[in-house]
Amino acid sequence: MQLKVTKSTLSGEINVPASKSHTIRALAVALMANGVSKIHNPLYSGDTISCLNAIKNLGATVNKLDNCWEITGNGGNFAQLAEKIDLGNSGTSLRILSGLASTGSEPVSFDGDHSLRSRPMGAVLNALENLGADIKSKDGKCPITITGPVLGGETDVNGKSSQFLTSLLFATPLAKNNSIIKVDDLHEKPYVEITLDWLRRQNIKFANCADLSRFEVEGNQKYTPFEWTIPADFSTATFPLIAAAVTQGEIAINNLDFNDRQGDKEVFNILENMGLSITKKDKTTIAKYAKPLVGKIIDLNNTPDALPALAVVACFAKGETQLVNVAQARIKETDRIKCMTAELKKMGADITELDDGMIIKESKLHGTTVEGYDDHRIIMALAIAGLGASGQTIINAAESVGVTYPNFVDDFQKLKAEIKEV
Repeated sequence: MQLKVTKSTLSGEINVPASKSHTIRALAVALMANGVSKIHNPLYSGDTISCLNAIKNLGATVNKLDNCWEITGNGGNFAQLAEKIDLGNSGTSLRILSGLASTGSEPVSFDGDHSLRSRPMGAVLNALENLGADIKSKDGKCPITITGPVLGGETDVNGKSSQFLTSLLFATPLAKNNSIIKVDDLHEKPYVEITLDWLRRQNIKFANCADLSRFEVEGNQKYTPFEWTIPADFSTATFPLIAAAVTQGEIAINNLDFNDRQGDKEVFNILENMGLSITKKDKTTIAKYAKPLVGKIIDLNNTPDALPALAVVACFAKGETQLVNVAQARIKETDRIKCMTAELKKMGADITELDDGMIIKESKLHGTTVEGYDDHRIIMALAIAGLGASGQTIINAAESVGVTYPNFVDDFQKLKAEIKEV
């Protein structure tokens, strides 16, 4: 599929989808609980459906109601599986479910698409082996087979992806013995905080130091059924936010909870600091272009998913913008630093690739044909770039936009965007 985009000025209001991070964590906890959990306002997307199908394969019963999923978990009593579980493009599901699979005694195998097979798993697999799991994997990547149970003990894990630590934090409470987790070079701390909030809601007993470099987790615990409403996704809200800036428009974004732990809420502060007018009224946040944006030095270590979007904004900001301390953006669905640099250059951007980020100067973008790399955040970012560029922009390999935002095109058309699927 292609997206065709033409320069537009956007206005109107939008309801962004629910959080992917919360939805997948909710499904994981519901699987391991013994009883019925109710997940209200779940995200319906490629990644969450992959996770939903996976927990069904692991023995959970799923009942889809009106904007609610009822999940009957099996307390971690996984049946023997004849085939690999296909997780599609969902790295979050792969990391979390790998940890949970290590708590059972039957082998569980995971695989996914070409992108998932490229993503590193060695750090978390080695950590699980230290705790007693048996792992079969080639080069620390999918396909993998995991056989438990983990017994607990002491392990360490690299934190280049926060999902490695999250995997261990969900798994170790179910080990027979207590566990100590030592974390080296932790990135994306807000995502770990989301995980810790889930553990606290489940009354899981653990202790950690302030910088999240060491955890003590009590073993022989259990997860319990719950009922919870998934909040809106700040990572997805980034795109209508930057669209207001890039197209010099005004967009009202509904139902954002700024008390939630999601790290990408910081993007609202970043854009406001660059000059975008942001007004919060009850549950509506209004983003309005009021004056030219100004380039800044932006540390994206806590918010790596925002790199594609902010790279686009930087092209429309006066002076120079530096996106720094975000090397982990290279190990997402694609190498997002390399890919965004290449595609924005095609559109006329003055951009320099760094090992851990990018330097971008104000640029006059023009429409052209660019590649989406089957990466949902790159596709959406390039679409916004096209809305601010002269001429027409064509984005190839755009199918994966549905990984987190299946209604992206329809919602942006309602905001008066000249965008269509081909």
